[in-house]
Order: sequence, then structure tokens, then C-alpha cells
Amino acid sequence: MTNDPAGPASRTFESQGLKLHYVDWGNAGAPLLVLLHGTRDHARSWDWTAQTLKDRWHVVAPDLRGHGDSDWSPDGAYLYPYYVLDFVELIDVLGHDEVTVVAHSFGAGIASRYAAAYPDRVAKLAFVDGFGPSPQNYAEWAIAGPVPRTREWLEQRRAARNKTPRRLATLDEATARMAASNPRLTPGQVHHLTVHAVRRHADGYGWKFDPRVGLFTPEDFCLPMTAFWREIEAPTLLCYGTESWSTNPQTDGRAGNLRDFRTVAIEDAGHWPHHDQFNTFTRVLSDFLS
Repeated sequence: MTNDPAGPASRTFESQGLKLHYVDWGNAGAPLLVLLHGTRDHARSWDWTAQTLKDRWHVVAPDLRGHGDSDWSPDGAYLYPYYVLDFVELIDVLGHDEVTVVAHSFGAGIASRYAAAYPDRVAKLAFVDGFGPSPQNYAEWAIAGPVPRTREWLEQRRAARNKTPRRLATLDEATARMAASNPRLTPGQVHHLTVHAVRRHADGYGWKFDPRVGLFTPEDFCLPMTAFWREIEAPTLLCYGTESWSTNPQTDGRAGNLRDFRTVAIEDAGHWPHHDQFNTFTRVLSDFLS
């Protein structure tokens, strides 16, 4: 464990043979709130949100397997069941009987599965642009069929295995790439997100995430979530950016599978509303959590 006086404590735990990293903002006697990031992201992307919540909650943010400062899976086991089992292990390590989860994008799929499997252990859920593929996506996948999509995945995985890791010559180059990925980010956000997203190597800088984390298997990623959503008992916030690629889960019918939900659209925000419109996001989240 290491401690940064200006930030959270850095800790690790073991899950399925991997050493996984998380940051702990203290206040251990308060109710537990876990912040889950999305694909190719990292725990420190939640720092601004954690700062607003740490006085009322025991805030913890893990680096998912293959992300941030967590181990990469040696066999590329980046399937939802493995992520969920990692989450189960984390909650056990933290020793809380109940958890509130705020989850972005892919992280919301992990939270959904956990809340469905253990409904009595989840107090509240907040999905940040995290309801996943739209009904149109599922329809397109059905038309494509499982065989061509499986062949495509096999070829992508083999290519990733043989690919030389991409290196960036300087931190400035990495920062420029981060800025290009989301034009709404402020220079301060870009710098912070980049510093925690890269690792220095002998031949330059490299992104901390395993390139294989984004190669979703057809059987795993396109599994219909309806059965999971219907088992969730916790009040759920569905927060999304109006400029995101995702669709409104209330108007497209998916939210109706939840027993207790509230949908909030954040204007002038893309897939990262917690970055794009931070003040609005924290106001919406704080109101929901209170």
C-alpha cells in the first residue's frame, strides 16, 4: 500500500491469481460506495467525483483486470463473469455487507450482473451512460449471425497476440491523443487522465490497458441483459449524455425492465458525462444518493 497525501491510498487484492489494484479514499466507517470505470479507462478517472463524495462515503475505485495498475490476464480472460468475480472478491476484502455502485459504460454491465446475483447486497446503483448496446445493435448482431462474428473475434485475438505494443515517444504525444479522444475535456482533465493512463517503458510510453480488453466475444458481450435487469431490486439512476452514441434507455424500452429507476439526460455531454458536464453530473448524482 502507498499513500499520496493529495489523493487516495493505493491498495491491492488477489483475485483468480491476479493482483488487482484499487484506490481507497478513506472514511472506512461510512457506507461503501464503489466507482467502476469502463473499458480502456482507469480508477483515477473518478478522482473528481470521489473528491465530492469522500466525506459522506467510504469511496473505493478499482482498476479492472487488464486496466490501470491491475495485472493483465495471461490468457486474456476479459469476460464479464471474470470481472464480476473480481468484484465479488473486492467487496469481500472490503468487508461491507452492502454497497452502492456508480458505474460508467462497461462497468455498468459488471454492476448489473452483481446486483442481479446479490440484490440484497446493493443499496443503490447509478449507471453513467452504461446501459450498453442499443436494441438496434442487438438486431444487427442477430442479422450478422454468430459464426461470422466468432470468426472475426478469433482473427482479432490472433492479431492482437502477434502485435507489437504501441509506444508513444513522449508524454505530450500521449496527452494529445487523450485530448483528441474527447474534445470536451479541459487541459487539466486531459493531463490528469493521461498521467494515470500511461506507463513509462524503455522505448517510450504505453497505455496501461491490455489491448485485448476491447475484443469482446460475441457470446459474452451481446448476451441480452433483460433477465439481469429484472432481478435488480436497488433504486437505479440511468444517467446519459445527449451527445453520446448510446440511446435513451427509457424511450427505447430497456429501462422498463428495472423495478425502480430514474432517467436523467445530461445536455451537451457525450459518453463521459461525468467529465463533460461535471457540475451537472455531481448535482444529479448527489441528489440521487441523498
